[in-house]
Amino acid sequence: MGSALFYHLTRSGPGQLLPMLIGKSLQAGWRVELRGRDRARQVALDEALWQGEGFLPHGLAGGPHDACQPALLTVEGQAAANAPRCLIALDGAEVSGAECAGLERACIVFDGNDPEALERARVQWRALKEAGVASEYWSEADGRWERKQ
Repeated sequence: MGSALFYHLTRSGPGQLLPMLIGKSLQAGWRVELRGRDRARQVALDEALWQGEGFLPHGLAGGPHDACQPALLTVEGQAAANAPRCLIALDGAEVSGAECAGLERACIVFDGNDPEALERARVQWRALKEAGVASEYWSEADGRWERKQ
């Protein structure tokens, strides 16, 4: 069973963290699903990832080559055809304990300045812990990412 890492954003947006998470996953040899809740947001994220520094091979789900994509951007309810080993969930996208059983890692990225997103992350934390998923909490509160106990 994979672990769940919760990333509490307070100083930056997901656009700064995602290239690092995707890059490290690809270096580990894992395919990635980047799951959101809103198609328009995923389209914008797709564009932003192409504009960033470095090359992060990825695609927006729904294309003819989804199964070949190292990183595939999906929305809730949309299957990830690329057989991901890492799931990165944004904007409160659902991640289940059963899913974590088939993954190396699940990353839950949430905006700590949004009370609704913070509460959603707490609900997800409790649900995954109850499902027996080893979970870690990471915070950027000090300007760099630190694992908190």
